[in-house]
Amino acid sequence: MVVRTWHGCVPLEKGNAFAAHLRKTGEEHARGIAGNLGVAVKRMSFGAWEHFFFATWWVSLDAVKAFAGEEYALAVHYPGDERFDLVPDPYVFHHEVASMEPL
Repeated sequence: MVVRTWHGCVPLEKGNAFAAHLRKTGEEHARGIAGNLGVAVKRMSFGAWEHFFFATWWVSLDAVKAFAGEEYALAVHYPGDERFDLVPDPYVFHHEVASMEPL
């Protein structure tokens, strides 16, 4: 299984609106791709920023590419992201894992 992780942040006051946007864009997009095994989002406030950690897990790297394209190491962006003053990490991380268990 391949786990893909991304991080971005928005000003604290835009956190709830961006969370709704992320559900309608990234989460729905990922869940709609064959080979997606799940999506998780963690939010954390730090100072004036709301941080979003977005993780998806996939059956294979080919499934990741179906989601992100051939340049799968780059973050996927959606129309409207800029409305939230999003500061996105430009790159994502991929990890091959055998299984996932809750902490």
